[in-house]
Amino acid sequence: MKTVEKMNTKVNGNVERELMLIDGEWTASAGGEFIPVETPVKRGTIIAEVPRATGADVDRAVKAAAKAFESWKRMPPRDRGKLMLKIAADMEAQSEDLAKTLSLETGNAIRTQSRGEIALAADLFRFYGGVASEQKGETVPLGEQVLCYSRREPIGVVAGIIPWNSPVLLGALKITMSLTVGNTLVLKPASDAPLAVLKMARICNALLPKGVLNVVTGTGTECGAMLARHPGVGKLSLTGSSEVGKSIMAAAAERIVPVTLELGGKSPQIVFPDANDDQVVQSVINGMRFTRQGQSCTSGSRLFLHASIFDSFMDKLVKKLSTLKIGDPLDEATDMGAIINRIQFEKVCAYVKDGLEQKGSRLAMGGLPPEEGPLAQGYFMEPTIFTHIKNEWRIAREEVFGPVLVSIPWEKEDEAIRMANDSHYGLAAFVYSHDIGKALRTAHAIESGWIQVNQGLGILPGTSYGGFKQSGMGREYSLEGMLDSYTQRKCITVNLQY
Repeated sequence: MKTVEKMNTKVNGNVERELMLIDGEWTASAGGEFIPVETPVKRGTIIAEVPRATGADVDRAVKAAAKAFESWKRMPPRDRGKLMLKIAADMEAQSEDLAKTLSLETGNAIRTQSRGEIALAADLFRFYGGVASEQKGETVPLGEQVLCYSRREPIGVVAGIIPWNSPVLLGALKITMSLTVGNTLVLKPASDAPLAVLKMARICNALLPKGVLNVVTGTGTECGAMLARHPGVGKLSLTGSSEVGKSIMAAAAERIVPVTLELGGKSPQIVFPDANDDQVVQSVINGMRFTRQGQSCTSGSRLFLHASIFDSFMDKLVKKLSTLKIGDPLDEATDMGAIINRIQFEKVCAYVKDGLEQKGSRLAMGGLPPEEGPLAQGYFMEPTIFTHIKNEWRIAREEVFGPVLVSIPWEKEDEAIRMANDSHYGLAAFVYSHDIGKALRTAHAIESGWIQVNQGLGILPGTSYGGFKQSGMGREYSLEGMLDSYTQRKCITVNLQY
């Protein structure tokens, strides 16, 4: 394993000033400005600064990636795969440092979230490294005198834009899917959570040729928008909100370049009357992503409970959630950490206020955050559940992206499916029943791209993952997702009689 040089300087006491990666070198922005990174654990506490990249920096990164592409695309796929495997090993060797950085910048608990995210990110490098040689074409039988075959070729420079909720995992996803098939990448992390991504980039840069991976840090308007519209970019890949997805689609339309979008969700969890047990309660908690403060696009934030078990299931759910410990994400006893920043914190609070003001709604637990005590020092919120909510209300239709669950009763199966599908989102869904035929029938009827039956776990490498409707387009995490979304097919026909 190579030793990765730490490329930063200390400014303002203990605040580290990180640099970004362009053409194999760690560099400041052309303008020399920096953006502060605040920890959500203690309001107003700056833990680092990163370069404030603008159009000039984006241009430099794209040109470096374009230059590196000419040799990178010619490397045999199996050799690119071997590099992915080496990166996976080095990430695992540095996993604890990565996890601590991730928890400090995102507020996610290290035990329940950050360590798992780092492990899964390393698994992505290992998975795609293992399938690198599957970049295959096909032959078409047009006759004995004609050879017709296809090739899967890389597209060129990929622009990858990722959010703050799972930055290392999503950064690893863009890196592995782009690079394994021969593309080069300019990655733009969210300005709220760039630090662990930069550490991962250092691990990659120690093994990759210069310019293959570039990481630019900055705001969405000054950096992300410039990257999306750069004429040297041949593919756009975004994980983010539906609103940002629309702007990325517009940028892609200007130049007619392919785009992969993994966007928002308001995912349903349907519980049948035969599934009123503790295992399903825990699965619903997992599916809601409470230990990630509900900050997940797959969060099952609409709970549809059969009327006959509504009260008893809710009692068990509230009792179980009440045992979660909220606090310092670096504390091994903590189950649930902090919301990423003040803007998101206030947004979630606004949704809670809206729910409280709705006539007839009831608060089963949680509510607005405490104004005094240890939790008031950061952006902490308790798990919050509303009942007696109507499916057409704002809190049941819009993506809160916080630890807020709405619980809605149903009596007939078709009613539950209708309410589940009554959404402009279609990313994830969860179905619980001991009757596997009923569960599968329901899963087939739900308009979502990724559905789990009798479990509420996260995504694993090899899973075909992506959304319907305004939850996005294209698929990721799988071999076919990489081939379909990050390569282009070329057909060649040869006259053998010539």
